[in-house]
Amino acid sequence: MDHLIYTAASGAKQTLEQQAVINNNLANATTSGFRAQLAAMQSMPLSADGEPSTRVGVMATTPGSDFSTGPISTTGRDLDVAIDGDGWLAVQSADGSEAYTRRGDLQVDANGLLMSGGHPVVGEGGPIVLPLGAALSVGSDGTISSIGEGEDPDALVATARLKLVTPGEAGLIRGDDGLFRTMPLEDGTSPSLKQDEEARMVSGALEGSNVNPLESMVAMIANARRYEMQLKVIETASENAQRANSLLSMQG
Repeated sequence: MDHLIYTAASGAKQTLEQQAVINNNLANATTSGFRAQLAAMQSMPLSADGEPSTRVGVMATTPGSDFSTGPISTTGRDLDVAIDGDGWLAVQSADGSEAYTRRGDLQVDANGLLMSGGHPVVGEGGPIVLPLGAALSVGSDGTISSIGEGEDPDALVATARLKLVTPGEAGLIRGDDGLFRTMPLEDGTSPSLKQDEEARMVSGALEGSNVNPLESMVAMIANARRYEMQLKVIETASENAQRANSLLSMQG
């Protein structure tokens, strides 16, 4: 009977982990450029000390991300950019390494540092610093032009250029911080990609999340019912064990 309880308990635990992935996707349904995380269940034979076992458990896995393009909407804001095609925007992660995102709602902080989702945006020479108070515009190739406060339109100058990359067939993997990186090398580091001169973007527009809220809600409800069913199995197994113990006590 304990086999049944452990099998159901394993399923319930993994269902909760899968629910966490679905909840995270749903919470980011309105996040610019977000890529939905995939979730799947995988059977896993249970064994002890290398001995074969007839029991099989379940393990929740995240095999990758959905890289399909989200809907693009026009905002008219100068620092809103949507990547056209398969390109990615380079940013600096918390550990100083280069990572990639499709989030295009750029902001300039109090020090003039260009940010995307709280991460410094990387240009050709590192994090981009822009003049405070200047009127900014972004070209299709990622070139940022600025006009100083109080200056004439003729004073427009190219200030920096966004680093746009295209991973190609090598692909990217999601990190715990939500940013994407190249496949790590043997030493654990992820190499940086070279700038793609052909990559283009659309200014004054944003790419939305590719999460389908309706599908996520359906998956959440299905997961909740699956969890309830597994708890019911545990409860039934416990009741059966109690009845068996009662019968054995009566016979004794």
